[in-house]
Amino acid sequence: MNAREANFDGLPGPTHHYAGLSFGNEASMRHRHRVSNPALAARQGLQKMKALADAGFIQGVIPPHERPNLPLLRQLGWQGSDAEILTAVYHQAPGLLEAVSSASAMWVANAATVAPSADTTDGRLHLTVANLNSTFHRASEALTTERILRAIFRDDKHFSVHSALPQTAWFADEGAANHSRFCSDYGDAGLHLFIYGREQAIKGATRYPARQTLEASQAVARLNQLPEARTLFARQNPAVIDAGVFHNDVIAVANRQLLFCHEQAFLDASGLYARLREKVPGFTLIEVPERAVSVADAVQSYLFNSQLLSKPGGEMTLLLPQEARSHSGVWRWLNSLPGADNPISALEVFDLRESMANGGGPACLRLRVVLTQPEVQALNPAVLMNDALFATLNDWVARWYRDRLTADDLRDPQLLEESRGALDELTHILQLGSLYPFQREGA
Repeated sequence: MNAREANFDGLPGPTHHYAGLSFGNEASMRHRHRVSNPALAARQGLQKMKALADAGFIQGVIPPHERPNLPLLRQLGWQGSDAEILTAVYHQAPGLLEAVSSASAMWVANAATVAPSADTTDGRLHLTVANLNSTFHRASEALTTERILRAIFRDDKHFSVHSALPQTAWFADEGAANHSRFCSDYGDAGLHLFIYGREQAIKGATRYPARQTLEASQAVARLNQLPEARTLFARQNPAVIDAGVFHNDVIAVANRQLLFCHEQAFLDASGLYARLREKVPGFTLIEVPERAVSVADAVQSYLFNSQLLSKPGGEMTLLLPQEARSHSGVWRWLNSLPGADNPISALEVFDLRESMANGGGPACLRLRVVLTQPEVQALNPAVLMNDALFATLNDWVARWYRDRLTADDLRDPQLLEESRGALDELTHILQLGSLYPFQREGA
């Protein structure tokens, strides 16, 4: 069956700021309390989306979440008006205010894990929402993410959206950031590789937490109706987790028959490669040696947090962050790729520094979804990027977003009103209905 890969990118929200909330994500921690530019973050994300749409790819938009998360603060016992709560939390628990104001939902590689209809037992496309319970600031995202995905993938004949796994460490799930799919053509049946950091009964990394569990990966595979023959589970190298590789997509990326990774990415790399060669016809490996690019350099440059985009004829473009070009050693190695005996024929670089400073590169910003033509037609069309939507969203950003934000600004009730006004308008632009608590109150 003919199918194409679509990219659905998360749009940075109006409260995009740097609070260093993600322990184990070295970029996030390193840039703590730097001044952010939410408007620039949104424009940089939109520019990448538009470039891919102009290149002929299916490109969708996933909206931000409501932040600051006042319902969560009320759940934690804070009382009074919204303004009173913001002031009280700022003075009594400023770190909590930063956490409930995080724009981390922009990194939609963590939104869900996707199984195309070519692979599933019921012939529908399945998406299982990630619970993200390894970090407090992300653990509250699942319910809104589920509403958003149901508003985009809204036809039950073609799509099945599953709720997140139980909010327990046993089933800690970080979504597609720890998942890859191998196939010949996108419409062919594929093999799903799930990468986990720990098992419930086995200790993972020692310096930083191993966020994905084997048990969660296995449960997601069951929910997504993947036959056992179409799944493979492998463990991430604990040493690279401790070096700042908090998700597998910081150390490896795959597309069709190609795996592009660092030689230290996996605990049993040779065993994994042997199984992939056995199960994936035409399997191709590009393994970057430590002597050429160290794990530290890979984390700093986000070399592997890139997008592999298939072009007509089977060649691929590697879409990279500016940081990869700015690192002389990484860029020198990358320039040896085109023309070599592999599918990567071109490099394309994007400036995503607002996202990168918080530890999210090109791959973090997008959720990959393989779609047949009937499934494309069954999508909510209002979320698909085109010239008109690009112009509308840039105008929307210009009217609602600030170009400077600090942690002190999070207590400003006007920022909350701006954020809610922006999201209310955005749900109308994208025809998503009432997604957010402030829209649903009294409904």
